[in-house]
Amino acid sequence: MSPILSSCGVAISPHERIGDLGRFDYLVVVGGVLEEESLLVDTRFDNHLRDAAEAGVPLVGLCTGSFILHRAGLMHGYKCCVSWFHNSDFLRLFDGLQAVSDQIFVVDRDRLTCSGGASAAHLAAFLVDRHLGKALASKSLRIMMFNDAAKAETAQPTGRLEVVVRDEILKRAVLLMQHHLDVPLTIDQLAGKLDLSKRLIERRFRSELRTSPRVLYTQIRLHHACHLLTRTEKSISTIAFECGFCDGSHLSRVFRDHYQQTPQQFRLQNS
Repeated sequence: MSPILSSCGVAISPHERIGDLGRFDYLVVVGGVLEEESLLVDTRFDNHLRDAAEAGVPLVGLCTGSFILHRAGLMHGYKCCVSWFHNSDFLRLFDGLQAVSDQIFVVDRDRLTCSGGASAAHLAAFLVDRHLGKALASKSLRIMMFNDAAKAETAQPTGRLEVVVRDEILKRAVLLMQHHLDVPLTIDQLAGKLDLSKRLIERRFRSELRTSPRVLYTQIRLHHACHLLTRTEKSISTIAFECGFCDGSHLSRVFRDHYQQTPQQFRLQNS
């Protein structure tokens, strides 16, 4: 019952013990700033979450709360929403598990996860709608200064999105490209992940962005190469592999065609 210090420095004081898990409609794990030590096995918390799962209580992971659910072994076989910001951390910590990082929340049976931030409000509105109706869900969102409820498949906003995209399908497509830089997806694979036809995606790219998915994908990978050239001391060959090019020569050729200079010249000018 002692106060618990949150990652933002605010002390949270419990007002009662959890007690009987069966009295809860949902059990929510609230994530905070990601610390490696916070992901070490914690028998007390993990057993408590497992007991809740066995009792049939739906589990909700907010932001990095999904990491805790995975740590407890409670997300195997479930889709899991992870913020684009934490996507690489998730893949590193939980080898072999796939994260959904191109939409704001995911509801997979009795596991509900979201990317954090404003998406927590939209996931909450989804639950209010599910149990109490759309009118109360809309009212709760207006109180929090949101105009409308966002659907689960709404694309996550990202600090790395260099292209202004209004179409939700294109937003998700661009996010998927950004999450697969070292081993680029084929357009067929991209279409499969979006559960859409290749032809539809190509038509959307042409109509809104006046380009093809392949050309934009190359631009995104080159932009990341520019970032690595100016912010790191990695070799050209290493940067080439991290950006999905065969080798340093391949990167240099494509880079020169696009920027009219070599990666080495770009690094020297911007160092």
